[in-house]
Amino acid sequence: MSAVLPTNDLQRGWAPGWQRRAIPWVLIGGPILVFSIWALFDNAKLFLITLLNGLTLGSLYFIVASGFTLVFGLMRNVNLAHGSLYLLGGYIGFIVAEKTGYWVLGIAAGFLVAAVAGILLQVLVLRHMQGQDLRQTMVTIGFSVVIADLLIWIFTAQVHQMEAPAWLQGPIRGIPLINAYSAYRLSLLAMGIVIGVGLWLLLNRTRVGMMIRAGVDDRAMLAAAGVNVNLVFAITFALGAGLAGLGGVIGAVELSMVPGEDTRLLLASLIVVIVGGMGSVVGAAIGAAILGLAETYGLAYAPTYSVVFTFLILVLVLAFRPRGIMGKAA
Repeated sequence: MSAVLPTNDLQRGWAPGWQRRAIPWVLIGGPILVFSIWALFDNAKLFLITLLNGLTLGSLYFIVASGFTLVFGLMRNVNLAHGSLYLLGGYIGFIVAEKTGYWVLGIAAGFLVAAVAGILLQVLVLRHMQGQDLRQTMVTIGFSVVIADLLIWIFTAQVHQMEAPAWLQGPIRGIPLINAYSAYRLSLLAMGIVIGVGLWLLLNRTRVGMMIRAGVDDRAMLAAAGVNVNLVFAITFALGAGLAGLGGVIGAVELSMVPGEDTRLLLASLIVVIVGGMGSVVGAAIGAAILGLAETYGLAYAPTYSVVFTFLILVLVLAFRPRGIMGKAA
């Protein structure tokens, strides 16, 4: 006896629906698969080095964008001064590490100063503009310009670059095909994984994370339950801003510190949140990896058109997944 589809399944168009879901995977995955096979056979070493470069760059993007995910994606606070907090943390970390000789102290200082700056911004300004996206956008753009100009005034427009700690200097040898690769760059990958796992556990397995998510969904109900919502939001904002500062110190070794890096990292954070999905740590990790790989493979194989790949990713994601790869439906 042959199986017959129910009438409502036929009315819904089961086969066309399955085909529609498969279209983006074919459009995106097909060219990537063909390119990967060609690149591996053409120059396997270049392909694998570029892969590692993309993942480590994506890890740095994730560290910075994870803070933006907390503030913008989860709390719905439009903080376009996030890139300036990255640059502020980088400069502070550079000074502390240079004066003390301890890279770890530089990381701690960059995180703390950016976190304090984030708390002041949230308590004194953004708290009074809750739900007013346009006002938040304009005010934080203003703060971004002021902070950037102050940093140029204090540190001049010269390029500053931090040295990696002695135990992370030099290459790691013996990697198949690649032979040697920067120890510091590989450490970026490890840092990104540790921070990502820690954030996921904080938001999904702790009482604080539960309060953060509850406050975003229904602020009044959480306040009625006796929770200090303003304190919870201030802590969340401080963590997000601190991660930007932390990323600034870490990135100062590879990318250096120069005016304009704040805009670049802000744009990267926006793309990561849009591609990955608002408020999703896992989505931010996926978005950062995609962006990092697109940039590095573009520079390695098509440097003239490398910028195009970033916007192509945005177009495809917004066309087929408007809420991002891990975004939730309304």
